[in-house]
Amino acid sequence: MTFDRRKFIQATGAGLGASVLGFPGIVRAQGAPIRLGLMTVKTGPLASGGIDMERALKMYLQEHNYTMAGRKVELFVADSGGVPAQARTKYQELVEKDKIQVMIGPLAAFEAVAIDDLIRQYQIPNLSVAAVEDMTQRKLNPWFVRATSTSAQCAQPMADYCVKKLGWKRAGVIADDIAYGQEMVAGFQRVFEDEGGRIVSKLFPPLTVPDYGTYIAQLKTNVDGYFLGFAGSNGFRFVRQLNEYGLMKKVHVVGGMTALDEAVLRNMGDEALGILTACWYSAELDNPENRKFAPAFRKEAGYDPGFYAAATYTEAQVLESALKAVNGKIEDKKAFMDALRHVKVDTVRGPVAFDEYGNIVGNVYIRKVERKDGRLVNAVIYTYPNVSQFWTYDPKAFLKNPVYSRDWPPAKYLEP
Repeated sequence: MTFDRRKFIQATGAGLGASVLGFPGIVRAQGAPIRLGLMTVKTGPLASGGIDMERALKMYLQEHNYTMAGRKVELFVADSGGVPAQARTKYQELVEKDKIQVMIGPLAAFEAVAIDDLIRQYQIPNLSVAAVEDMTQRKLNPWFVRATSTSAQCAQPMADYCVKKLGWKRAGVIADDIAYGQEMVAGFQRVFEDEGGRIVSKLFPPLTVPDYGTYIAQLKTNVDGYFLGFAGSNGFRFVRQLNEYGLMKKVHVVGGMTALDEAVLRNMGDEALGILTACWYSAELDNPENRKFAPAFRKEAGYDPGFYAAATYTEAQVLESALKAVNGKIEDKKAFMDALRHVKVDTVRGPVAFDEYGNIVGNVYIRKVERKDGRLVNAVIYTYPNVSQFWTYDPKAFLKNPVYSRDWPPAKYLEP
């Protein structure tokens, strides 16, 4: 007589059968799909990036047959709308209703701040896209890792490039009046001034400002240029209006990670040509992972992947690497978080590793808008390797200062 496990469990009931066989709960759980949450933004000024986040993550899962480390993956998507209160509500739904075991997202720094206490409370591992500085610095969240960058992590080398390669001495900054924009330009300001330059103008339009006319009127033309700290479609809107006002030749601009994201370049014309930005990714990167990802995304979406698409794709690569390190046992949250913090893997953005605070140490690329095959692209012209969130500063000394903000570092050289 042979033993037929299927008939045995059918006869005794699946739950009873497992109990009779003596399988502990954690073993039974490991046979179930991994429940992955994504918090993104599908409405408002950040929606273009949020939609790319979901598209790229689904691409990764489809390419891997919705399987990681030998286990099936179920995806649960929540739209925060770019509203902090809604981000809290959606996060609680993902945890309590959908029973997620790990989350990618949210998109915006202010959303990550809004759910910081909930991440700690529920102890759900979080692979962040949001660039909020302090969650991997002074207010370290033990359930939080980030394979993209802090707000200032790419702005700091951009400042170095402006001083050492472009010869800038006087500059202005303009950014969305949100944590992301404020932290980004603060990092640019600190490095720029520490290397001998002066920031003489700082402007912070609201995230949802309908028109940049009043801010463009305040731009100084007696500076070497302005650093743009915009997110979503705002960089595109600002540059377009700057061109409409006839100031593109009078005001030289460079940008941060998302100022001229690939998602908006497709809507721009020659006014964008030659503009430099700094980011940890470019669709033009020539590495094995990106040679597969970028063309596949372009075929799927009709345009090149940028910051937001590469963010979730990279986080998925990191997630799978950590899952493999623990043999898929995501239920052992302590071991899984330890694996996340020690991931070293080649991704679409290049090699990925983490510092002791759970933040990425990786390449930052200086990119120049060029035309290629009839479309605008962010061509890589310079690479800063192994960039830390602390730039070249000593981490302990760095953390003794206040977090980057509108008020720190203090503006010593502002002119009326």
